Amino acid sequence: MKTSIVWFKTDLRVEDNETLIKAISQSGQIIPVYCFDDSHFETTAYGFKKTGSFRAQFLLESLQNLDKNLRVLGSGLLIVKGKPEIEIPKIVKLYKVQKVFAKREVAFEEKQTEKLVLDELFKLRCELETYSTSTLYHAEDLPFSIKNIPDVFTNFRKKTEQDAIIRKPFEKPRQINSPEIPVLQLPTLKELGLKKIKIDSRAAILFKGGETEAIKRLNHYFYETKCLSNYKETRNGMVGADYSSKFSAWLAMGCISPRFIYAEIKKYEKEFGANDSTYWLLFELLWRDFFRFMFKKHQTKFFLYSGIKTEKVNSKSLNEKLLSQWIKGTTPSDFINANMLELKLTGFMSNRGRQNVASFFCNELNMDWRLGAAYFEEQLIDYDVCSNWGNWAYLAGVGNDPRGHRYFNIEKQAKDYDKKMEFRDLWLTQINLK
Repeated sequence: MKTSIVWFKTDLRVEDNETLIKAISQSGQIIPVYCFDDSHFETTAYGFKKTGSFRAQFLLESLQNLDKNLRVLGSGLLIVKGKPEIEIPKIVKLYKVQKVFAKREVAFEEKQTEKLVLDELFKLRCELETYSTSTLYHAEDLPFSIKNIPDVFTNFRKKTEQDAIIRKPFEKPRQINSPEIPVLQLPTLKELGLKKIKIDSRAAILFKGGETEAIKRLNHYFYETKCLSNYKETRNGMVGADYSSKFSAWLAMGCISPRFIYAEIKKYEKEFGANDSTYWLLFELLWRDFFRFMFKKHQTKFFLYSGIKTEKVNSKSLNEKLLSQWIKGTTPSDFINANMLELKLTGFMSNRGRQNVASFFCNELNMDWRLGAAYFEEQLIDYDVCSNWGNWAYLAGVGNDPRGHRYFNIEKQAKDYDKKMEFRDLWLTQINLK
C-alpha cells in the first residue's frame, strides 16, 4: 500500500485542492504535513521580519482549522519545524513514503526551497510531484507560453478572457485514509520569535484564519448582504468591513481558491444577476493571476531595484528618519499617517491606501522601493509574494505599468476618497504609537 505525503504550504484547504485529490487517487495512505520553515521567521536584508505577528497568528488559526477539517475526513495534520529539506525527508524515511505531493511555486526563494527538497528526496528514491493550485486560470490553459505573456495587464486580460477557460474546482475528498496522526501541536508566537499583539478595535475587519472562516466570509459578502452587487462602486472605500470583499488574507494563505470564488460568483450571478460589480471581482482575481505569471516569466527581477525595466533609474537611498516617520505614521501628510497607523495596528490596509503610501514612499520620500515592500512583507496579514512585490515595482515605475512612473497627488486622493475625513478621524484620534 503506497504511502504519500501531502506537503501543505499556502494551500491550507480541503475544497478545490488538486494536490490533495491527486495524492489520494494515487496512494493507499496519506500523511498531510506542514513545515514551519525557519527561513520564514528570519529578519531580511532590509531589517524587517519575513513574517510578522499578524500573519503568523492568522497562519496558526488556519492550520488549526485545516487539522480539524482533515480529522473530519479521517486524517489530521502533522506539524514539523525547521528546514523543509531536512524535515520532509525525515518523515519520508519514518513512514517509508514513495511520493511527496505539493503546491508548485513560482517565486525565487520558494522555488529554491522546492529544489532543495527535490534533491534530498531524489537521494531517497522518493518523487516530488507538484500542482499549480493558486490561480484562476491554469498556466497550461493560457493563450500564450509563459515567456510570451504580455507585460501589460490589459493585453494579457483581453486575450486570456477571450481564449482561455477556467477549470472547474475540485470537490473536497469524502474520506482520507491516513495512519494515526498525533494531536496537533502548533508552536506559539514566542517560539516563532514573535510577540503576541492585539489587533486594534478600529480594524476594518477582524481576520480569523482558516477555510471555514473564508467560506463564512464569502457567504456573508455574497448571499447574506449581497455586497457583491455593489463591489465596483464601493471597492475604493476605506472604512468598515464590507466596502471590499476582504478575501485577500484567505487567498494569500490558500484557505480559499480563486476558482472556488469564481464558481460562487457564477452561482450568485444566476440567482441575483450579473453586472459590472460581479465582473469586477473577477477582474481583481485576474490581476492576482497576472502577477503570479509575471513572476514565472521574470523570476528574480521583481526583487531587483531596477525591477523588470532596466532603463529606469530609481533611488537607492535610505533615510532612517524618514523611514521611521513613514512606518510610525508621523509624516507631514495626515492621509498617509492614517493609512500607516491602520497597517501598524491591524496588519491591513485598503487597496487605495496601499497605492498612496507606496507612491508617497517612492516619489516624496524618494527611497529604495524595496524597503517599503519588505516592511509590507512583515506587516501585512494578507501578504502574497507576487502581489506585494509586483504592485510595489509597478508603483515604483519598474514593473508592469505601461505609463511609466505612477505618481499620486496625495492631497487630491485624500479629498476624493476621504471627503468627510471619516478615515483620518478614525485613525488619527488617540494615536497609539507604542
